[in-house]
Amino acid sequence: MTSFLKNTVPHADPRPVIGITMGDPLGIGPEILVKALQHPGMYDMCKPLVIGDRHVMARAISQFSTAMGLHQVAAPKTGRYEPGCLNLLAVSDLSPDTAAQGSMTPEMGRAMENYIKTGAALALNQEIAALVTCPITKTGLVLAGSPFHGHTELIASRTNTRKFAMMLAGDRLKVVLVTIHIPLAKVCTSLTQDKIVDTILLTADALQTRFDILHPRLAVAGLNPHAGEDGLFGMQEKKIIAPAVYTAQKKQIDVQGPLPPDTVFFHAINNKYDAVVCMYHDQGLIPFKLIHFADGVNITLGLPIIRTSVDHGTAYDIAWQGKADPSSLVQAVKTAVFQAQNRTDHGR
Repeated sequence: MTSFLKNTVPHADPRPVIGITMGDPLGIGPEILVKALQHPGMYDMCKPLVIGDRHVMARAISQFSTAMGLHQVAAPKTGRYEPGCLNLLAVSDLSPDTAAQGSMTPEMGRAMENYIKTGAALALNQEIAALVTCPITKTGLVLAGSPFHGHTELIASRTNTRKFAMMLAGDRLKVVLVTIHIPLAKVCTSLTQDKIVDTILLTADALQTRFDILHPRLAVAGLNPHAGEDGLFGMQEKKIIAPAVYTAQKKQIDVQGPLPPDTVFFHAINNKYDAVVCMYHDQGLIPFKLIHFADGVNITLGLPIIRTSVDHGTAYDIAWQGKADPSSLVQAVKTAVFQAQNRTDHGR
């Protein structure tokens, strides 16, 4: 993930337009946006378009930048994509003092949801090459009356996607989750052979078409200690996970497992595997964030559009204080550009 511009066309601007949603107005999204757009090389690799609110972004610029101007656009093609210019597609018109409010409101929740819907529509219409999302709060979506609990489910619905998966990606480790935001007590009953097979196939396809890994090597983590120890610590490996791995192998996927969860990540970060398919949320995210806490990227696999995101939350405790680190957002944009280029190369 080091070269982000390929296939340069003479006399044409090769930079893809990357839509970036503002996220929660009360969170760190506006701050990390302003900081990320001042990152060296940002405008060399892409044309960043912020999808958000005029008043909130104007306040963020006034607090976190001394040299950036705000340019409102009606469509992505009308942007001025040059350093020092924050191009904004204003979807909401919240109160000027929104950022100073202490609690989420239904109006803010609807605005958050509309940023995502607008970005998904622009990506589907190929007006932007990829969508990058800043963090939101599930409380805001609930107050807005949304039936969705997060970005992934909402974007999957807007793109009519039935099979999708969450990948957390960094230079050293990539993990993909079979189950995501469910209680640990429900993981065993939620695992099926079909879900595991689908996740393996989505992972292999994404590594080939989005990460330019021609022959991806996958590992599948077991659910139980020691991957079940031949049934001593649980039968999920024998009855569900191993048959799923075998099915994927018959489809010519280079995949191994179920492997003991306490060793598989060590081998992955030492380049034995390109990604690890994990059975539940914390199984994958604990080792991932230990290694990629500041620069990890959240990617939704299976979508007809490219969507990446920061791998952290709204961080209310430090929001609007100048303390937020934009590293994950910068990496999410770089990953989106990289995937957009590889998708073009692969004709998909």
